[in-house]
Amino acid sequence: MKRRDILLSSAALLASGAHAQTVATRILVGAPAGGSTDTLARTLATELGRLLGRTVIVENRPGAGGNIAAEAVARAAPDGNTLLMSFTSHAINASLYPSLPFDPVRDFTPLTCVATSPSVLVAHPSVPAKDVRELIALAKARPGKLNLAIGAVGSSLHLAGDLFKMQAGVFIVNIPYRGTAPAIQDVIAGQVELMFAAIGNAQAQVRAGKLKALGVTSAKRLPQFPDVPAIAEVLPGYESSAWFGLFGPARLAPELTRRISDAARQAIASPDVRKRLESEGSVPVGNSPEEFGRFVQSEITRWAKVVKFSGAKPE
Repeated sequence: MKRRDILLSSAALLASGAHAQTVATRILVGAPAGGSTDTLARTLATELGRLLGRTVIVENRPGAGGNIAAEAVARAAPDGNTLLMSFTSHAINASLYPSLPFDPVRDFTPLTCVATSPSVLVAHPSVPAKDVRELIALAKARPGKLNLAIGAVGSSLHLAGDLFKMQAGVFIVNIPYRGTAPAIQDVIAGQVELMFAAIGNAQAQVRAGKLKALGVTSAKRLPQFPDVPAIAEVLPGYESSAWFGLFGPARLAPELTRRISDAARQAIASPDVRKRLESEGSVPVGNSPEEFGRFVQSEITRWAKVVKFSGAKPE
């Protein structure tokens, strides 16, 4: 099928509710079912399908930091039937992996940033620091004696920690784990002193007194932790939030790009979707394709410096 025919066919599918039901739009997710990216994709899919007048399904293809799903979308036809719900690793992987089977910019059409998700620096209650300023002083007094649990090497939470160490000028030892759950359990048990954790994973544990919140990674304080300072209050300019965004393959026609992006942004703005995103500790965004594209470019540049500092290698 010629490119012109693909574009005409896909435009017709998205414009016709009855015909569109014969072909489903797939949102590929490069993470396991039940995780943050999967939850956001499924939250968005129902409302997006209603607005587009067609079935939207979520398909999980975890592995290689999201690269397996991303490669599948990069190779898909630009017909609007295959989309990608990606996350911060889309930008991190550009420098983390020595070679990728796709270009994270040229091989994709940015549609919209769905949400951002700041994290919180937590410590076991036995750590003799009540805030970030005291933690930095402690780390400088005991270089290499404090440990930081990492749920996945090369993840946004891993690099949030290395960005912190880079800006604070401290040496804290990274302890890698295969997943967030075992990492946070070892911090609760006191096997490891520190961790950068997603709000949804840490909030209940902090309220129960099993973990101590030292600082949040957002530029300003969060409603979930109003008494916990932003790390930026001690390290000006520090900010680290995971983000989740919707992409299509490259060469998606402008009218198709706009239609899908507009529907996704309308879905994100809907009360039900906003409520669900916020309950997961996320901040709804919904920006334009142009804004999202510039953001991805800036994130690739930004995280390349931290990846180099960290010396991280893909697992």
